[in-house]
Amino acid sequence: MKSETMAVLLLVLLLCAESSIAQDVFSPSIDIIAEIEKLKHMDERIQKLEEALTNVLSENEALKTLVQESQNKLETVQKENEAKKVAFSAKLLKSGTGKTGPFNGLKILQYKKVFSNVGSAYDSNTGIFTAPIKGAYYFRFYAHSHSGTTMAVSLLKNGVTKCSVFSWKPVSNGNGSNGIVLTLEIGDQISIQLWMKTWVYDDPAGYTSFSGFLIFPL
Repeated sequence: MKSETMAVLLLVLLLCAESSIAQDVFSPSIDIIAEIEKLKHMDERIQKLEEALTNVLSENEALKTLVQESQNKLETVQKENEAKKVAFSAKLLKSGTGKTGPFNGLKILQYKKVFSNVGSAYDSNTGIFTAPIKGAYYFRFYAHSHSGTTMAVSLLKNGVTKCSVFSWKPVSNGNGSNGIVLTLEIGDQISIQLWMKTWVYDDPAGYTSFSGFLIFPL
């Protein structure tokens, strides 16, 4: 009887132990559901961070594009401003003293001593100014001759006379100057022409000269 009682007691104790183990397994101290919720929230935060990073990268690319476009526009404006800077001044003889002419025909004067040539529109090899941009330009020229000689020069636009100076056998020295404002298209040419059988004089003082500049573009 005692043995049967002991067996029952051992069986009860074993059942209690198994129940306790089962409780520990199925009801652990860590809240798994809460941890899963935390992981879900963390995943949502990571996703939001990734979206924010993607937006920042997109904005960065857009900013790079904007900066590049601004640089391109700035370079274009700088080039346009450089093209608007046109001015030159030159005298007839590069050095020394002497006269030019007379000739049996018309002669384009080549002003060899260049004082300034901003924009490189004047060519001292030909004596011709070529307009680099459309605009209003101002030109002025001076000519000098000695007594008893005739001096006559004209300013030409594309080969057509626009204004002139003339001195016929002065008693002492003959001087003349003239100026004009012209509207030029790109490629229009301005030159100074010596009349046939006349001559001009120049020396280091620069008595015979040719100058011009862009007033404003059009």
